[in-house]
Amino acid sequence: MSPFKFVNSTAPVPGNGGPPPSEFTINAPSSTDIWAKPPSTTRFSAPILYQSMPLQSFKRIRVAINAQWKYLYDQGGLIIVLRNADGSHKWVKAGIELTHGKPHLGVVAKDRWADWSLLPVPSGGGAATIEMVKEADGSLWIYLVEGVQKSPIREVTWVFEEDGIEEAWVGVYAARPGGEGGELPVNFGHLIVDTV
Repeated sequence: MSPFKFVNSTAPVPGNGGPPPSEFTINAPSSTDIWAKPPSTTRFSAPILYQSMPLQSFKRIRVAINAQWKYLYDQGGLIIVLRNADGSHKWVKAGIELTHGKPHLGVVAKDRWADWSLLPVPSGGGAATIEMVKEADGSLWIYLVEGVQKSPIREVTWVFEEDGIEEAWVGVYAARPGGEGGELPVNFGHLIVDTV
C-alpha cells in the first residue's frame, strides 16, 4: 500500500508516511472546508491525511474522533476522495460536525454537488467512532460503532460504480470553515484501513 500523505497541510505526516500512531491529531486552520453547494460554492481546502489506492481495493476504514467542537461547522472524520484523470473529484465524508448548537454525526456525499445528513451524537458528547464499509451489494455504508454494535447511518449507492477514477484517497480530515478561533485540533484514534 502507498504511504500516508497530507494534502492541504504542510504539517509532518503522523507516522512519517507509515501507519499513523494509535492516536494522532490534525490541526485544521480556520476558513478550511470540504463542501460544494450550488450555484458556485466549491471548497476543498481542509487538511486530509490519506492513503492512495485503486478504488476497487477499498474494503473498510474506521476511526475514533474527538475534539473540543466550539464554532459552527467545526468538523472532522473519515473521507474518501475519488480522483478523476481530468483532475476533478467526487467525495464522501463522515464524522462529527458542530451545528444547531451541538455536535452531530454528519455524512456528506458530493457527486455533482454535495448533500448533507445529520444525526445527534447518541452520547451527547463530542466523540464517536465511525466506519465506512464497501458491503457485498456494492454500496458504501457508513456506521456508528459503539463497542461491538454497529448502527447504520447512511448508504451511498454510487461510489463504486464510477467510471474514469484514476485513484481513491482514503483517510481522515479536519476542518474549521469559520474564520474565528484559530486552529481546530481534531484527535483521531485507532485508524484501521482494510483493502481487498
